[in-house]
Amino acid sequence: MAVQAQNGSTNHPAVRKRRVRIRYVVLAVLFVSTAINYLDRTNLSVAAPHIQHDLGLSATELGVILSAFSWGYAFLQIPGGWLLDRIGPRLAFGWALVLWSLATVATALARGFGSLFAVRASLGVLEAPAFPANGRLAASWFPSSERGRATAIYTAGEYVGLALAVPVLSMLVVAFGWQSVFVVTGVAGLVWAVVWFRQIRNTPQEDPRVDDDELAHIEERHLGRANVVPSSAKLNWADLRYLLTRKRLWGIYLGQFAINSAMFFFLTWFPSYLTQSRGLELMEAGFYASIPYLAALAGVLLGGWWSDSMLRRGVSVNVARKTPIITGLFLATVIVAANYVDDVGLIVAIMSVAFFAQGMAAISWLLPPEIAPSRMVGLTGGVFNFVGNLGGASTPIVIGMIVDATGSFAGGLVFMSCVALMGALSYVFLVDKVERLEG
Repeated sequence: MAVQAQNGSTNHPAVRKRRVRIRYVVLAVLFVSTAINYLDRTNLSVAAPHIQHDLGLSATELGVILSAFSWGYAFLQIPGGWLLDRIGPRLAFGWALVLWSLATVATALARGFGSLFAVRASLGVLEAPAFPANGRLAASWFPSSERGRATAIYTAGEYVGLALAVPVLSMLVVAFGWQSVFVVTGVAGLVWAVVWFRQIRNTPQEDPRVDDDELAHIEERHLGRANVVPSSAKLNWADLRYLLTRKRLWGIYLGQFAINSAMFFFLTWFPSYLTQSRGLELMEAGFYASIPYLAALAGVLLGGWWSDSMLRRGVSVNVARKTPIITGLFLATVIVAANYVDDVGLIVAIMSVAFFAQGMAAISWLLPPEIAPSRMVGLTGGVFNFVGNLGGASTPIVIGMIVDATGSFAGGLVFMSCVALMGALSYVFLVDKVERLEG
């Protein structure tokens, strides 16, 4: 009887009750980890109006500080992806979580432009392995038919983190000062790191909690799409040249530039847009700002469900993966309509549609593990996130310069709409098919 229970072949009710699908435990950990990741990214935007006042920063200077995270994050994506291929996602993400949480706490000690820029750039450097690691874990732990939903669910952690962060952190700023938000979010990450190391393994084959049935389900339904090389594989500059000279990959790189540009507008300038351009108080802005984040949560869940449902109906992988992304990027161009209305409710509705669309397109993280050469999945994810985060780095600066030059956010919303259109067209004309490259 003991042998039967170990092999998962018994129908005994007690055994069936104890059985847990470990891939869903992994997914839950990814979800919460992603939420914490985005709490640490967005805390500065919530505190930004108070920091700008206390430190006497111009809009351009604030834009540079808001972009500092993305510069550090972007330039460490390629070495971060290489590191991921060397040591695996468990160690890469886990130790990154510990170190970036310490950097978050240290932000409370910043006393001027230079120190604030330095600590935020350091935060970006330390968070660099996060999303490539998520993509690798999803590819290893979920069969192709479930990967869209899995990616959507852990990506939804971004928007849950944002929706919770803005109102809660706004209350912290008002009650205890802007420094408090960095202490609270940093400590939360340190506590969660313990959970990460206890629950995460690089592959289901390494996890003794995975039974034979679940392992067979994962392996048999991978359809040959998620096989990756062992993490000890050697990578070189020829690999990087290959990844930078493929039209299909440049299509997803530029698309990610657009998706991240939209994300970082909401991560950085959106609360200030509501307070400075629309005259809302910080607490009121915190409430209104949470609504588009919830809309984005709905968008990312819909995008993952839509993609997987098309696959189950026999639609090609090419159409099933690209359709939600292209639709979302085209729809995100609606953000410019906020320039033509004055009612706060309508403005929030337009912003909610735009961020919903960005969320639907955010399943783009499905594509690097499915298109990358099998031995370069981590490096491809690094390049993909590097180019994407150039959008995240440049957008806050461009918006800040426009606000300083014109005294208005209107030109910034035009810029955001044009970038979304560029991203949609890159998928239409450059991504010919979703199919693994040989390299």
